Amino acid sequence: MPTRKPKPAILALEDGTVFHGEAFGAQGERAFGPERGCVGEVVFNTSMTGYQEILTDPSYCGQIVTMTCPLIGNYGVNPDDVESQRVWVEGFVVRELSRIPSNWRHTATLDEFLATNNVPGIQGIDTRMLTKHIRTAGAMKGIISSTDLDEKSLVEKARNWVGLVGEDMVKHVTCTEPYHWDPDGELSRPWTTEEQRPELPEPRFRVAAIDTGIKTNILRRLRQEGCDVTVFPAKATADEILAAKPDGLFLANGPGDPAGVPYVSETIRGLLGTVPIFGICLGHQVLGLACGGTTYKLKFGHRGANQPVIDLTTGKIEITAQNHGFAVDIDSLPKAVVQTHLNLNDRTSEGLQHTKLPAFSVQYHPEASPGPHDAAYLFPRFVELMEKNPVHSR
Repeated sequence: MPTRKPKPAILALEDGTVFHGEAFGAQGERAFGPERGCVGEVVFNTSMTGYQEILTDPSYCGQIVTMTCPLIGNYGVNPDDVESQRVWVEGFVVRELSRIPSNWRHTATLDEFLATNNVPGIQGIDTRMLTKHIRTAGAMKGIISSTDLDEKSLVEKARNWVGLVGEDMVKHVTCTEPYHWDPDGELSRPWTTEEQRPELPEPRFRVAAIDTGIKTNILRRLRQEGCDVTVFPAKATADEILAAKPDGLFLANGPGDPAGVPYVSETIRGLLGTVPIFGICLGHQVLGLACGGTTYKLKFGHRGANQPVIDLTTGKIEITAQNHGFAVDIDSLPKAVVQTHLNLNDRTSEGLQHTKLPAFSVQYHPEASPGPHDAAYLFPRFVELMEKNPVHSR
């Protein structure tokens, strides 16, 4: 297999820390904006697998992702394991890139995949040192370049980026028009063979999903529970959503600061008590805001498929898949909203429930693709909530 001659690349952080390595994927340098680019918030993910799902998760828009697992790319990429129709990370950092995939499903290498999607990567750096630095100093702005190799210039470019706090990142990832999600349609591409496709029940509920960066596997899980899903743009109003006569409202994951999308929490506020609501990740955070709470930025966030969470309602511990850099301040919420889940690493809020209205949410990803499926029960819980709180006569 022909390979390109390695080209030097630099990862520079806003605090002046610089890492030298080799470029892979897209070559060159771009600026974040209409073109999107390799300037972003540098974070780390502790998952050992699932790099393709991470790359195509819209929640990573605006971020350069570092994988803590030392060898990445060993099973290549394929068209079935994507979470959206494009790569959303701004850059990708690995210790060692595997250039020879060993999996019968692969259709391209990771290097080819990133190059095709115009996303730069850097390999050959000490990712353990980088991860420890982020844990100590916090997630920070950074840049990857294989053209400008001047360290001072790159550090200055990283510092000049506006960052994520207070910014609306959802506008980059949301759909522009409502659409009905079809499990056999082009947007889903859910199963390559009939053997892989699960038996789908007849739809029992109409669910409206607010697209703040929704993942394909969330749509699949909702459909597998008998939900017929219509996806709405993030700026859809409460009246526009209610016009579809949904039985429930799903609040999706997404990138950035929840305080940067006040229009989403305003819409949710107008729907609280009208339809049952289930939110995850960013959806959890904007539900907290809609209920009257506040959010704050975590030092380095939670990203990986091995995050321990306790369900305070049952006492059971779940190993969960997570990807977020902000959290809900549970003490800021009114008494009618209670905490249901707690992170066992740093004691931050991982779930909430309104005691008077049919609404609940979790900070993590119950669809977990890939990842542990300890939290799969949350989708049936949403269905049960719709059963107990009918909106329309059927």
